[in-house]
This record gives sequence, structure tokens and C-alpha cells, in this order.
Amino acid sequence: MNVGVLIELNNNINEKFEELRAMGMNSCQLVCWDENKFTDDMAELVNQAVKKYDVNITAFWCGWSGPVTWDFYDGQLTLGLIPPAYRFQRLQTLMLGSDFAKKMNIRDFVTHVGYIPENPYDENYTGTLVALKKLIGKCKENGQNFLFETGQETPVTLRRAIEDIGYDNVGVNLDPANLLMYGKANPIDALDILDKYVLGIHGKDGMYPADGKNLGEEKPLGEGRVDYPKFIAKLKEIGYQGDITIEREISGEEQKKDIIMAKKILDELIQV
Repeated sequence: MNVGVLIELNNNINEKFEELRAMGMNSCQLVCWDENKFTDDMAELVNQAVKKYDVNITAFWCGWSGPVTWDFYDGQLTLGLIPPAYRFQRLQTLMLGSDFAKKMNIRDFVTHVGYIPENPYDENYTGTLVALKKLIGKCKENGQNFLFETGQETPVTLRRAIEDIGYDNVGVNLDPANLLMYGKANPIDALDILDKYVLGIHGKDGMYPADGKNLGEEKPLGEGRVDYPKFIAKLKEIGYQGDITIEREISGEEQKKDIIMAKKILDELIQV
């Protein structure tokens, strides 16, 4: 296993890669929520920076337009492909994102699909799967795996969706903190359910929700409820050999400090 970090796509990509290398890492996931950046010029800028700094981009994390509320109420109405009002528009954005990722030779394509219904007979479940099959077909044409970011659904619901889709290029980018912060699962137990589908990992930490409306609090890695010694041991047990990509959703010097500490913790656990 190798440790990398999540990097936001912008015109300062050379500076971002230089920081990445200075922190002792050579891999990242690239994240972008703005489809206006899905241009040939931006792809070329990234490709040149990859060569210059010898960086491996393991996944493209693609966002989408429209309202976004990260809670248990309005989040049901705004996040991902689940809300019918935004599904078509966001599907188009994600398909453009897949084409953009191909220009950078990125293998894995990741997004939050939203609160996948527990009930497989829910019309939003069936409607979302129709949209996902189109997107995943596009990913397959582009030589990519489509990865669900975990968090907003239980692991068994996510596995059911993968099995119902039926494509062989579908997997999971498992974020252990999200599973806790959304109150959906213990991430170590989730690996028993998702095991063979886990193709990416986020290194993040957090707490369980403190009330019925709001997500749990994100924490620096090692200060939340994710039991990282057991989590890394379980990853080894199921044979995971991919990267662990650190995500710390703050900015500035405190973010860099937390990322460096997270890398130290993860490197030590991987070597055990």
C-alpha cells in the first residue's frame, strides 16, 4: 500500500504537485467540481506536471453542479444522482468528466452518488441505476473503473446496487470516516461486505453523528473513531494493495500539518 493525498484541480497544479513531493508522497486523487475545467488545455497542463514531478494520479474525483447540503435532511434532496430534478444534468457532467479523465490516462473515476435508497423498489433506486449504467458504460468505453464513494448508504445497500448494475468495472472508494460520520457502518466491518469491490481508500477520520440531522465531525487522522490499526490490518487481510489517499477537509497550514501527521501514522501501520 502507498500513501497519497487528495488534490484539487486548478491552474496551480505544478505548485500542488511540488507540495505533494515535498511531503514525501508521489500519488494523489485529483478532485474537481467545475466542469468548465474539463478542457484540453487543463488536461495538457496536468499531463506535463505529472511528467515533471513523477506523480501517479490514481483517480479522478468528479463533482457536479447544483445545490449541495451535507446533512441528513436537505442532503436527501440535493446530493448526487438520486434527486430526479438534478439527475440528467449531473449525469451529463459526470460523462464529460469521464472523457476528461481519459485525456489524463486516469484509471479510476469516483463520485458521490447520493443517498441510495435502502428499498430496492424505490423509484429513485431504479431511476438512478438507469443513469448509472449509462455513466458506467461511458467509463468502460474510456477504460475506467467507476467507484462509488462510500458514506451516504449502508454497505449492504451499496453492494446490492453494484450487483444490480452488473458491470465488471464497478467498485468502491471506501472512506472509513464517511461511514462513521453518516452513521452508516463501522468501516472495519464494512470491509467484510464490500471486500472485493474496494478499489480505493480515503485516509480520513471522524466521529459518529451527535444528533439526527447533522453529520459527525471530521477529525485529524488518529483523533477520530476510525480504529486505524485494525482498519489497516483488515485491508491487508482482504488483500488490498492500492493506495490510501489522505483527505483533510480544511485548508491552510493546519491542513498540511494534519496531512503530514496522517502520512506518518499510515506509513507506520502499513509497515507493521
